[in-house]
Amino acid sequence: MEHIIEYYLVGAGENLRGFIFGFVHVAVMLVGYYSGWSINRLLKLASNGYIAGIFGAALAHVFADLLASIIDPHVRSMVVGIVIGGLVPLIFVPILEKWVVKSKHHIVVGDHEDVSKDLKSH
Repeated sequence: MEHIIEYYLVGAGENLRGFIFGFVHVAVMLVGYYSGWSINRLLKLASNGYIAGIFGAALAHVFADLLASIIDPHVRSMVVGIVIGGLVPLIFVPILEKWVVKSKHHIVVGDHEDVSKDLKSH
């Protein structure tokens, strides 16, 4: 795999730097969405629906970033920074939940079958 990546994309020039990262990142997210694999369902055991949705979406992106940055030779040296940079903002979720007032038009993040249940519980 590494040889194929290096032969076709690494030498392709500056315009395609990050192509592998972007491709793998979005591909991992699409596989998760279409396979039904959901971090949200695991997290709902410990919290309410929309908090699980926020954490699930963020963790899914961090996981996709991890895989993409390991595979892309242009950003491989930045793997640790990318993952830590993706996890640090999660520290602010409890603070935002406490201090940010949500309107009735606020977007609910979660699984489709649980949206109405989440709305009824709030």
